[in-house]
Amino acid sequence: MAFSAFRQAHIYEKRAVSKEDKSCIQCLECYDQNVYIGTKDATVQHLILTSSTNGDKSPGPTKIREGRARKLGSSNSVNQLRAVPLFNHLLVLWDRSVTALNMFSLEPVPALKKIQHVSLFEVCDSLLASQGTCVQMVTSSSRRKVLRIHVVGVDRWEVVKEVSLLQDPVALAVDGATLCLATSDRYLLCDIQTGSCEELFPHNHSRQHVIVTSLGEGEFLLNGPEFLGMFVMKTGICQRPPLQWPQEVLAAGACFPYVLSLQPELLSVYSMLDQQRKQTVSLTGARGLLSISDGVLVFTERDIFSLSLVPFEEQIQALVRHQRFEEALLLLEGAQSRHPLDSYKELQKAITCLAGFAHFYQEGFSQAKDLFIKGELDPREIIRLYPDMCLSEDFQSHLDQINKGRDLQVLKKEDRNKFHHYLAFLGDFLRAVRGTERGLKCSKEVDSTLLRLYVEMNDGEKLQQLVAFPNKCSLDLCVPVLEQHHRFFALGSLYESHGMHTDAVKTWVKITDGLCKDSSCSDVYGHIVATLSQLRDKDTVWAFADWTLQRNQETGVQIFIKRSPDGQFETQDVLTFLETFPLALIFYLEYLIHDLNSEEESHHNRLALAYVTQMLQKEDERVRVTRGKLQQLLWESKFYNISTVYDRLKSTTLHPEKAILLGRSGEHYQALQMLVHEEKDLQAAEAYCCKAAQDQDSQFRQVLLLTLLQIYLSSKDLTGAAVDLLNSQPQVFALEKVLQLLPESWSVQLVSQFLVVSLRETFHQRQMVRLQQALARAELLRHKVTWMQASKTKFRVDKEQKCRVCQGELTDPHFARNLRGEVVHVSCMGYSAL
Repeated sequence: MAFSAFRQAHIYEKRAVSKEDKSCIQCLECYDQNVYIGTKDATVQHLILTSSTNGDKSPGPTKIREGRARKLGSSNSVNQLRAVPLFNHLLVLWDRSVTALNMFSLEPVPALKKIQHVSLFEVCDSLLASQGTCVQMVTSSSRRKVLRIHVVGVDRWEVVKEVSLLQDPVALAVDGATLCLATSDRYLLCDIQTGSCEELFPHNHSRQHVIVTSLGEGEFLLNGPEFLGMFVMKTGICQRPPLQWPQEVLAAGACFPYVLSLQPELLSVYSMLDQQRKQTVSLTGARGLLSISDGVLVFTERDIFSLSLVPFEEQIQALVRHQRFEEALLLLEGAQSRHPLDSYKELQKAITCLAGFAHFYQEGFSQAKDLFIKGELDPREIIRLYPDMCLSEDFQSHLDQINKGRDLQVLKKEDRNKFHHYLAFLGDFLRAVRGTERGLKCSKEVDSTLLRLYVEMNDGEKLQQLVAFPNKCSLDLCVPVLEQHHRFFALGSLYESHGMHTDAVKTWVKITDGLCKDSSCSDVYGHIVATLSQLRDKDTVWAFADWTLQRNQETGVQIFIKRSPDGQFETQDVLTFLETFPLALIFYLEYLIHDLNSEEESHHNRLALAYVTQMLQKEDERVRVTRGKLQQLLWESKFYNISTVYDRLKSTTLHPEKAILLGRSGEHYQALQMLVHEEKDLQAAEAYCCKAAQDQDSQFRQVLLLTLLQIYLSSKDLTGAAVDLLNSQPQVFALEKVLQLLPESWSVQLVSQFLVVSLRETFHQRQMVRLQQALARAELLRHKVTWMQASKTKFRVDKEQKCRVCQGELTDPHFARNLRGEVVHVSCMGYSAL
């Protein structure tokens, strides 16, 4: 059954009085239940519409009964009828005159004389009509090219304005203060108030096919060039695309959101919303139509047909039945703008979803997703279409449309590639609705379906993103899926996101130990360590701590080191546990001292002893690094027990470290002796002097180097070392003290380089002292000159003169004067300079 926007009904047939009766219907007018017919034989007939009611209270067929009739003359047809219900007037254009009749008795209104020489007229709604005083009427003169604006009252009418034209009008329509008219070759817009006219566009229609119809709200419908139905606003612009209608259009009317065009044998219904033809009605001999509130009246020579608008709900349901969902949505939104429906929101959502399914089954996935989201579709309605997806058994679908679609189960078997596209759409849609209100209401099904989807599509990245963050996946449904597809790493992440930390780590341990195969993560062990380091469940951490450190002490110790400040373990518990893991113990002690700034002596002692033990047990590249750390600790730490560490080193060959400890005890001579004679490392001895002298004055460094020089001089084998020491740092040594230490057997030539540099440095220092003294004397002399100049200046001190600083009177005989010349107390002089 085709879609119908209007229902047709034959409501009146004009019966012939005799065989010679050749009168026929020429025009119509309708107000409320009153229909008026104007005939070719100068007769006005009043008809009264009545509607019966069916048993279910729905409107029944329309009936009509004849009222009064009035014969205006013996000839000439009635060309136009217009009702003015404000005054119960019926205005009739007959014999080129406008006559006013009573709407019910059809008797002439005595006070309103005929307006003669009128070719066209129209009544317009105006501000005066809304105030209930009078209405405006526009008439076109049959003798002059002029429009006249009349004010019509209950017992008078008068011309208030004239508008001159270049051509005679052949059709006109009025909307408020705007008049749209057609001449023989063009359309115009006129402003009734100002009288201004604006040309719209030309046409080449005969008088019979010129159409000017008011659509209301400042919009007109015109039969434009090339037989286009043109929509024109009172501003002169077009806001809708034109209608493409037939050539032989006799008349047009509107009943929102439709436009009806009349041909001699056919009436076509077009939508203003998409400019498409929606319905056709066969009407033999049709001559004209009249727009009424709920449709149109179409008349032939002797019959009147009613086309009443089908309720919008029924129209929309019919479009849905024909799967014309886009049209249904367009109609729904258009109708809502003028005729609000109580069920608009729910109806819109339902139709939007059905439109989405139409695109879905045509593989228009982008449009389908947007429509599903806009229609707030329950995600489970989509999930249920897919085979083997996670859906609760108690879900009941509310859509029958789905049963008409393609069977995805069959598609999965017959065309895997196309089914893959449907799976990709499912993922896009579920991700889009996952955080929405609709998605949250069934988050368990959404997340579980996404998990299964990612597994089937082998999308490890999205799978891990899903399970690694909070989710509502059902463990009963998802765990078997992950196990079946060997996704054990994701399984552990799923356990973890559900707070099952022990199960999560157990699963990952099985992967690391090779009990379960899963290549989706390249560093499962590192992930276990990272997880345990962030885990607040300390029991789980202790349960896997031994396994973690057994595999790798350096990495495994991070479960204790990389913890947040509020998740730390008891330090002593960790130290006790790490006693069997020496390398991990070192890293943990370093963490306590360097990161947590521990000042406990036991921690510093333990780290130093651990370094020593490691150095003595291994001989590889790590020993050099460890030795550097030990020396740094011995130099910089203030919290270890020197004797404890020295007792451990005493029997070893770690002479540099023993020297550092001797130096920390103040025994620098013994320390240098050990470096020179036992370690036999002269560079280490000199470096020791520099390191020990840090943060000390230059005198202390000089003492250390003199001590080292003495040690060198005490051995004949170290004469060259002594000379090199003097030549390398001549500016540090005091020449007098060095000369006292040098053996008498040494020649001047041997230490000439040292003597020259030292004398030069001494001379330079003396010259610098003299220069500083000269600068100080010059500064003093400048101050004396300033004072002398100030003392020679005369100034007067009055009896009640006040101090410029404290504002107290100058009562003492002593006072001061600042550089600005202000007199102040001697005690205030310091403040006056501020």
